[in-house]
Amino acid sequence: MGVDSPQGLRQRKVSPSSGISSTVASDGIHVVGVGDQQQDPKLRPNPNPAAREEVVWGKTPSGQVFRVPTTHDVLTLFHPAYPKSHLDALNLSLLCLQLVLFYVLPRPIAKVFFLIYFAFWRAAYDAGLGWVLTKQSKKKWIVREVQRLGWLDPERKPAMRRWIRNQLAGKMGKDYSFDELPLEYNTWLLFRQLVDVILLNDFLAYCMFAFSCFRVPEGLSFTVHVMRWIGGIALIVFNLWVKTEAHRVVKDYGWYWGDVFFQRGNLVFDGVFELAPHPMYSVGMFFHPISSKIFSYMTSYIGYAGYYGLSLIVGSYPVLFASLLAHAAQFAFLVFFENPHIERMYGKRQQIAVRKPLAASGSRKNGTPPITSNPQSVDGFSTPSATEGETASETELETEVDTVLLSRKLKKNSLPRGGNESLKATIVQQQPVSEHDLYHKYFRRDVVGLHNIDLLRSSDAMLVLLIFYILVASCLPIVPHRATLALHFAHAVAWCTFQSVGLGLLLRAQSQSKFVVRHFLKNYPYPVNDNGDGAVQEAFTNWKSLCNMSLCMTYISLVGLAWKTYELPKSWTEGDDLLCHTLGALLIGLHVWAAMESYEVLGVFGMYFGSPFENVVNSVHSGWFYGDFFAEDFPAHLEYTGIFRYLDNPELMSGASFLGLALISGSKLVGLLAVLRFFAHWWFLHNVETPHMRKLYGDTLRKEAGFVKVIKNVASKNARILESRAGRHAPEIRRVAKEVKGTFDKVFEETADIVEEFLAKSRPKISEVMQETKVLLQQSRERLVITRVANDLSSYDTAKYKVSICHSKSGDMRFHLGEPIHIKWEAPLRHSRRDWVGIYRVGANKSTLITQIASSGLWVPVHNEEWDGDVPLDNTSATSRGPDAQTGTVFFQGPTLPWTIGRYEVRYHHDGKHNVLGIDGPLEIYVNKPTSLDFMSIRTCLADMIPLCLDNDPALIPLSCGGTRHSNVDADDEPPNPDDFSFWSERQAKRICTAVEQAFNVEYVPEVVVADANLTRLANRILVSKQLLVS
Repeated sequence: MGVDSPQGLRQRKVSPSSGISSTVASDGIHVVGVGDQQQDPKLRPNPNPAAREEVVWGKTPSGQVFRVPTTHDVLTLFHPAYPKSHLDALNLSLLCLQLVLFYVLPRPIAKVFFLIYFAFWRAAYDAGLGWVLTKQSKKKWIVREVQRLGWLDPERKPAMRRWIRNQLAGKMGKDYSFDELPLEYNTWLLFRQLVDVILLNDFLAYCMFAFSCFRVPEGLSFTVHVMRWIGGIALIVFNLWVKTEAHRVVKDYGWYWGDVFFQRGNLVFDGVFELAPHPMYSVGMFFHPISSKIFSYMTSYIGYAGYYGLSLIVGSYPVLFASLLAHAAQFAFLVFFENPHIERMYGKRQQIAVRKPLAASGSRKNGTPPITSNPQSVDGFSTPSATEGETASETELETEVDTVLLSRKLKKNSLPRGGNESLKATIVQQQPVSEHDLYHKYFRRDVVGLHNIDLLRSSDAMLVLLIFYILVASCLPIVPHRATLALHFAHAVAWCTFQSVGLGLLLRAQSQSKFVVRHFLKNYPYPVNDNGDGAVQEAFTNWKSLCNMSLCMTYISLVGLAWKTYELPKSWTEGDDLLCHTLGALLIGLHVWAAMESYEVLGVFGMYFGSPFENVVNSVHSGWFYGDFFAEDFPAHLEYTGIFRYLDNPELMSGASFLGLALISGSKLVGLLAVLRFFAHWWFLHNVETPHMRKLYGDTLRKEAGFVKVIKNVASKNARILESRAGRHAPEIRRVAKEVKGTFDKVFEETADIVEEFLAKSRPKISEVMQETKVLLQQSRERLVITRVANDLSSYDTAKYKVSICHSKSGDMRFHLGEPIHIKWEAPLRHSRRDWVGIYRVGANKSTLITQIASSGLWVPVHNEEWDGDVPLDNTSATSRGPDAQTGTVFFQGPTLPWTIGRYEVRYHHDGKHNVLGIDGPLEIYVNKPTSLDFMSIRTCLADMIPLCLDNDPALIPLSCGGTRHSNVDADDEPPNPDDFSFWSERQAKRICTAVEQAFNVEYVPEVVVADANLTRLANRILVSKQLLVS
């Protein structure tokens, strides 16, 4: 097996009697075995079985195969029989200097010196080596620098080459040939000598610091001291054994990160690695059976058992804290270098949202047939958590450990499903259930800790509220009585405001744009054949819980404030205390009676908030719970019964309890709260309830309630009596009354007209201002870039720089969202190889000479090898010298494309800076929109859109759009659904969400698209969402 695959680096020893043939793999790596008769004699191993086990072949990134010579471990540095290089002499000198300083320096000075000295070498190890190895892993930076400097070039620097050759050849065995081995291997040998200097000095500096801090802790018994020494020595011995065994297994190749430079043949895993799948896991070790990474992982974890053992022996807290910091630095080395390198080197990408039917044996006991169901009736309830989505999107490694754990995390990402699904949404077919669908049925963006918190889910809101109250109660100091009253008042005002204004705004948004239902449609997947009922029901269920919680907290906070301000009267017979208590009790009773009467008429559906949408018979209207904001399928008709015969808004009686408690407590704060409650509820009636009732019932609403009508009749009757008694002054009184009434009516009408006219005229302007503000905020965020300008443009012929946009598939400058954009460039022969091309919105950059807007990732290098991510490599001679670099083509695709429709231009920039040498455009990015709101039109648009969002990868796009069968589908499995698609990362799902929003004006989170992962399902979901939201 080739070394390119992870399996090729995990083979164990071949038994001499196994009879396995030795072959040269397709990538040129020799695999040792028996019966090799026809291979290249140069690659043929020694027929001696013992010798065969020692033959190791390596391969450079360029494909050159070579035999890896024998190397000696670091301990040979201290063996007098082995020759020493100049770097070895330097290393030994530094080590001896530490010993001398330890004996010469006073202990207080030695502590400070060796702590600083240890910090220096620790930084050189974790920061220095981590940075260098990362650059080597990504761009082979060390090898490139050696080539650039010419250290191993016999023509450019022969003296340096001879010196390096002497340093390396003297330390190697007879099978080493400096001239025959590739540059990468010799560079690695040179690099490992630098590593020896750093690692040995780091270790000795720590030991000298620990010995400088040695003390005998006081106040401990003899038994404790003995156990402290025994435990420390045991940890040190254990640590030494683990490192020795690990080095014996992985050899120098793993110790010195050899796979950053070249790939080696077979590895042997025995000894400590056969002790357990996770050797010494109990002390924090994470084992990863990947070639050169084994020892690094063991050093990152187990290697510090000795540090803690030495801390026990010396009995010093500074040594313990230094050990912890050193361990943390090693974790950083692991996270920022080791893990990314493993993913780059050995990772195998796993697809997300691939379906595969559950096996009968795995899904049912006693031979029960596998589960089958309608694919569209599978409850595609919510999506995986962000953590799991992220894990699935990252590169996964093939390991021999943690099989169960990894399978649980990745099963959902590696299972294509069987069965066919019709292109028509109405056809129902039976097909096996996949684990992917079951996962999204039972897991719905569940809250883990505080992750996935959604404040429109009542359970999440209550969790946040509970945590907030506990934190406030825990952190609140002892305060005076007046401060306590102020806190209770602020608490009651907050809940009163939230009850009327906060929930009122939410209800108004629901009435105007179905905000709450839209939120649940966006964030959670539902069965596509439920016609949106699942989203409506869940939205209404959570709304009811929030309403109930708000109502309870409003009155609890009111009672708490009243209780804190209440004082028992000293004498009930003196003053007005008894009267206030009596009136207060009557007002509270009035509120209770009004609430019970309202509930009797409206029932559960029509009651909450004291019946804001009363006037409905058979409990159909929305009072407590505002049901008609959500359940539009209920038949709503008006019939005034019960308390609603007299009052339109009996919930105003709820203010009576506030006034009643204000009278009982005699508190101005409670009285002020009652006034605030009245104004808040008045705002709610005029801005939320009344507009929605007019929208829902129109002219069928009565003008006046029974109580108001009676009062007006009585007033009119009294006015007529007064008029009859006025005699000759009656006409004058009528005239004045009419004039006054007309004046008030006129003023009211004129004011209403002016306000309506103002709102009508200002609404477009406000929308325009908001849009312009949004654009300005976007541009200001893009302008948060430090513009770098080159000062060497005079040495380049700027007239020879050109950039042009190739036509799209349609033959013009219009590109569909996600369609790759090809750019042709032309530059002088000696142009900078760090030139780059960016794409920007038309008009975003005012200058044509300098780009002042951040590219936001929408750029591509002219020569990719000259860049390390977003950073140009520091190569002073990065200029082209041949005619092949005069013209070329770059491609904008995937993450480098703009994923927002609009008009754009491309700009050619100089030498990694922001000087513009060429501009072309504009080009238009558009998205196909459905011609009509029906299933086939939506599906047709998705069929064009989804392959582009998935980079036209045949392994991802649906078979119906030209995809290929997934590699992990067995031949015996049912054929996959032709409309299924999958993802390499969540970023591709985000692209689909962005495209869907721009094409259909429907928002989804990536988890919803991942849950569907099917062209027909997604089309059905969009159709249902549009019908539900438009209605």
